[in-house]
Amino acid sequence: MADKQIHSDAEHRSLDAGPMIELRGVEKSYGDNVVLRGVDLAVSRGDVVAVIGPSGGGKSTLLRCIKLVGTPHRRTGGDRGTRHH
Repeated sequence: MADKQIHSDAEHRSLDAGPMIELRGVEKSYGDNVVLRGVDLAVSRGDVVAVIGPSGGGKSTLLRCIKLVGTPHRRTGGDRGTRHH
């Protein structure tokens, strides 16, 4: 049982080693309308994040870019989930 616990702790430490979601320099525009410009974001395991801002400020667009529903024009970084793009 101790071996299993040690293995489990090691897995948690490896997941905690860096952000679960990390974006750097995300940009998105619709024609001439720039919605996101140079957005950086890092979310660690266990973090609770709220995205707030005015209507039309790019909140939903940012979330779509994170989930890759909408494709950003520029994106570096990634998430530590099982999908790789």
